[in-house]
Amino acid sequence: MLNKTERYKSILTGLESLVDPKVDTVANMANVSAVLHNELKHHWTGFYRVVEDKLILGPFQGPVACTQIAYGKGVCGKAWDTKKTQVVADVHQFSSHIACSPASNSEIVIPCIKNNKVYAVLDIDSTKFDSFDETDAKYLSLIVDLL
Repeated sequence: MLNKTERYKSILTGLESLVDPKVDTVANMANVSAVLHNELKHHWTGFYRVVEDKLILGPFQGPVACTQIAYGKGVCGKAWDTKKTQVVADVHQFSSHIACSPASNSEIVIPCIKNNKVYAVLDIDSTKFDSFDETDAKYLSLIVDLL
C-alpha cells in the first residue's frame, strides 16, 4: 500500500499525461476532479470557477453542491480572496463556512492562478475531521498547476 506522498506522486504522473493543454480548462477540470475523487475517496471533489464576481460550480464528483459562492465567503471564497491554499481541520469552527453538505467536516481549497489572477479553486471536502495537511497542499497545488 502506498503512503500519501507516493499516492500523490502516482496521481500527479497520471494527470501529467491526461491533462491536455489543447482542450479547454473545464474539460481538464472534469478529468482532474474524477481522478482525484476516485483515487483519494473523499466526500466531494471539484472546482468552482470565477465568473464575474462570484465562484460558480464547475466540474465535480460527489453529492450535489452549492452553485455559487460570493467573493471572500466560505473556505472557497477565502482561497480566492487571499490567493492562498486553505486547510481547515474542522469546518464547523470556520466562521464563514458554507454548509453545502452536512456530512463535510474538513476541507482543503487550492486557488488556481494564472497571470497572478485566480480563475478557479479546487475544493475537496472530507467526512473526517483533520483530513488534510501540508502534503495534500503541496501535491494538490502541483496538480492545479497542470491546468
